[in-house]
Amino acid sequence: MTAPYRIVAVSGSLHEPSKTTALLRAIADAVAERADAEIQLIELTEIGPSLAGALQREQLPAHIEEQLVAIEQADLLIVGSPVYRASFTGLFKHLFDFIGQYELVGKPVLLAATGGGERHALMIEHQLRPLFAFFQALTLPLGVYASNTDFDGYRVASDVLEARIALAADRALPLVGYAATRTVDALV
Repeated sequence: MTAPYRIVAVSGSLHEPSKTTALLRAIADAVAERADAEIQLIELTEIGPSLAGALQREQLPAHIEEQLVAIEQADLLIVGSPVYRASFTGLFKHLFDFIGQYELVGKPVLLAATGGGERHALMIEHQLRPLFAFFQALTLPLGVYASNTDFDGYRVASDVLEARIALAADRALPLVGYAATRTVDALV
């Protein structure tokens, strides 16, 4: 038996409870329903205060370093942010400023976002995808966007969104398996 996939979900939300965090949990659970996986959720609401004052990775406390290592060693990253002024949250970007430039090369990344309405959906393409392209990560072609109308409180309540989550999970797993067979040297 092979080891379970390490799925790390990173929520860029600055609030708790959070629709973004609920969306990421739903996506991670959908992947875990399809493959043996261990899920770790990293929430900016918890780690944000420890990130805010640091300018270099060496300045971060040990518990934040552990989160960074988890991101770098994940078999699949699921990342998401609420849309703030047509982009992801600043603290979300600050977190990824501490990730090693070549630590995500070839790593499958499933992109997600939440916003007040459908017009914010392009944030996935215009903000998140370029960020992870810098890292040479393997962003999945299918992103998952959810607007306020897709939730009942902080629970996914849209059949259309649930179908998109299922499709994203189905499409993610072959890429996770593919990436696991490649070395970083071959991808840099």
